[in-house]
Amino acid sequence: MAQNGSNNVKLLGTWGSPFALRAQVALHLKSVEHEYTEEADVLKSKSDLLVKSNPIHKKVPVLIHGDVSICESLNIVQYVDEAWPSKPSILPSLPQDRAFARFWAHFVDGKCFESIDAVAGAKDDAARMALAGNLMECLTALEEAFQKSSKGGDFFGGENIGFVDIACGGIVGPLSVIEAFSGVKFLSPEATPGLVQWADKFRAHEAVKPYMPNVAEFIEFAKKKFNV
Repeated sequence: MAQNGSNNVKLLGTWGSPFALRAQVALHLKSVEHEYTEEADVLKSKSDLLVKSNPIHKKVPVLIHGDVSICESLNIVQYVDEAWPSKPSILPSLPQDRAFARFWAHFVDGKCFESIDAVAGAKDDAARMALAGNLMECLTALEEAFQKSSKGGDFFGGENIGFVDIACGGIVGPLSVIEAFSGVKFLSPEATPGLVQWADKFRAHEAVKPYMPNVAEFIEFAKKKFNV
């Protein structure tokens, strides 16, 4: 990866984190050389650097650029797009398109992850199936947004990965895990044909593939984490 105005750039993340993935993809797209620091288990212990860099939430990811610390994954992606303005652009240029992108990115964080967490945390199959409907509603809405914004391209941003793709990319891993454990296919050619093809293209993209674990790795990680 070519260096691109990247003096003293560091990213704090955790393997398999859907939020750290967003920052990694953005930095790769912008060809920003950086040092990556793995926070091995932030639920049990937090490094002094993490606590110092993100004293409010003490969570990854954190992007450190010189003396400045940027927290929250979507905030980091926007910062990277603005701090390194070379092509490719991550956010659209037109105000209405930027507003559309931000709306759906926040929809993913506010609705989709909430629904995924609810299904994953269900105490039994009956509760899980009851909550699955909410998740399907979220994915149906995303399918409609994809069909509207992709304009026949592979991604929400058309032919190139953009802000909504990076935001939505965070749910691909967690979805694969709950599909494996629940037996329910939330992404299917029948219900969400656009998202199925999008997810395959996203996983295979050169800016994503080095950082996103495959489905088997996600499932194995979840089994160890939750003692399944």
